[in-house]
Amino acid sequence: MNIHIVIPAHNEESSIGLTLESLVNQTLLPKKIVVINDNSSDNTEKIVRDFTEKYPFVTLINNQSSKAHLPGTKIINAFYKGFNTLDPDYDVICKFDADLIFPNHYLQQLSSHFNSNPKLGMAAGFCYIKKNNDWVLEDLTNKDHIRGALKAYRKACFLEIGKLKSSMGWDTVDELLAKYYGWDILTDESLQVKHLKPTGISYNKASKYLQGEAMYKMRYGFTITLISAIKLAYKKRSLTLFKDYISGYFKAKRENITPLVTIDEGKYIRNLRWQGIKGKFKI
Repeated sequence: MNIHIVIPAHNEESSIGLTLESLVNQTLLPKKIVVINDNSSDNTEKIVRDFTEKYPFVTLINNQSSKAHLPGTKIINAFYKGFNTLDPDYDVICKFDADLIFPNHYLQQLSSHFNSNPKLGMAAGFCYIKKNNDWVLEDLTNKDHIRGALKAYRKACFLEIGKLKSSMGWDTVDELLAKYYGWDILTDESLQVKHLKPTGISYNKASKYLQGEAMYKMRYGFTITLISAIKLAYKKRSLTLFKDYISGYFKAKRENITPLVTIDEGKYIRNLRWQGIKGKFKI
């Protein structure tokens, strides 16, 4: 199975070497790894270049972009800088973050999952963060959701969902659209990936309304947005975030921002969300 990996990296000198080391030592090697050095001001470029000299399947692309770390747009734009250089001969395309350490059988296990189920569109393991001396599950989402840090897509699924959306919420809408088109999604609890920097640690203040905006763009509607905002804010223990999410939703509505999905896709997404909510509360 041919696996292509794209890794956007912005000032990741403390982790990118560890990420690449874990990938070049996989039991199933990827066909291609492309690292996009996205406007870094540290030693990210030098570290990646050292790997390119040693491993012919690792390549480096230098990209100039905004210094602001806005979730969604910046990282997906960088992803496409790398993706567009790849040949179309791949079975699975991965978008990985530059601060992960993968177990050495990670890609082999993913390949096994994809080979055993032709309807499997997306698959991944779980992110673990270090607390004190222990690695614990980074419990920000449901266990059936694939984190944006470690996405892997079957080629046909990736193309059918329209690839990745350059927006906050891209890593939720991709799964919702995959389900809309009849693809399966799998999370493998046995694949424990070390996440060296907790999610959102480098987001700036300008990003605070983008989560609510994303809910609007996914056509959640106000009630589902309200429930989702409460859940997210509770997990992050922040009332301020709840206010930001709701403000972002209404800001997007006032500005009549173009949704990420069609009306029919939005209807499906709302029904799917309601099923999940009712299932949890046994309504």
